[in-house]
Amino acid sequence: MTQRRSVSILGATGSVGRSTLDLIERNRDGYEIRALTAHRDVAGLAEAARRVDAERAVIGDPALLTRLRAALAGSGTEAAAGEEAVLEAAGAGADWTMAAIVGTAGLRPTMAAIRGGRTVALANKEALVSAGHLMIEAARASGASLLPVDSEHNAIFQCFDGSRPDAVRRIILTASGGPFRENSLEQMRAATPGEAIAHPNWSMGAKISVDCATLMNKGLELIEAFHLFPLPADAFDVVIHPQSVVHSLVEYVDGSVLAQLGSPDMRIPIAHTLAWPERMATPCERLDLVRTRALSFEAPDLDRFPALGLARQALNDGGARPAVLNAANEIAVGAFLAGRIGFLDIASIAAETLQCYAPAAPASVEEVLEIDRAARDAAEAIVKRVTR
Repeated sequence: MTQRRSVSILGATGSVGRSTLDLIERNRDGYEIRALTAHRDVAGLAEAARRVDAERAVIGDPALLTRLRAALAGSGTEAAAGEEAVLEAAGAGADWTMAAIVGTAGLRPTMAAIRGGRTVALANKEALVSAGHLMIEAARASGASLLPVDSEHNAIFQCFDGSRPDAVRRIILTASGGPFRENSLEQMRAATPGEAIAHPNWSMGAKISVDCATLMNKGLELIEAFHLFPLPADAFDVVIHPQSVVHSLVEYVDGSVLAQLGSPDMRIPIAHTLAWPERMATPCERLDLVRTRALSFEAPDLDRFPALGLARQALNDGGARPAVLNAANEIAVGAFLAGRIGFLDIASIAAETLQCYAPAAPASVEEVLEIDRAARDAAEAIVKRVTR
């Protein structure tokens, strides 16, 4: 890298944000931090801002501004708070912005970063699922480069010949299968939140871990991939790959299949986007194929994991269906983690929400957020009805 790159991290205290900071701190000469944001973690935000000499730190909850200012006293980092301050940080013109705010709360900040016309690393799948066509249109209009951070989409990005998409026949996303891959429906019916968040390969937050356990995460990634790569919906497949070594595959019309492999460490795809179009060293464990010995693949079981089928149908239906699915799933996962519903109720609540709420396709971010709100209300009403 020939010159320092300015960086903003939206969601700096989450798992992706922390991994991004880890890489930057190992390469301090290459990056300067324009802004860091967090929702409510004042201590984590202030500590990170001090470590990397951030120009600005923004806390989403305005009631916490006084605490943030106190935590940053004497550091030289400017403190700000509230939604508008987060949007201002997102659109502050950093060369590279990590969009890692979880859920649809990240939609407006991510759009602000995209409209800035620089490079945006996308770690917020919910925003792309709910408003994919709007985000892609905004990127085309501004000239922004969208780089996928999810390990699967980053793998596709590395293998996909963007100059000749007509030469690609199929994209295959891999899924570990989660902690319940070999469990029966009866076993999953009795599953606890603690069991559901115990992912066998990856270290992630609770919500995404539950999504991996239901395979909803892979369904949302199907929708995300559809927006990121110019192929028809039926060109995207999912296979179960328990070892999480092959992160995705791209099949070409001549029968060649390119795959990206690596250890299950999010710092690898983050580093790829952080240094792109170059490469940077990481401290990640190197893949040892001899020690790995075997790589296995199997078809997903849609009877035991219906969430994947729901996502596939939402992708095929298009319009507002993915946004409704995403919102309903967030409500259902939250209810499960709170002990209000059972594990198998998550997919059934999402399915019922799709049946009872069918709005028109959104034409703006504001319409997406209104659909999201209404779908959450509909899902919450169903949760209350089925609460154990």
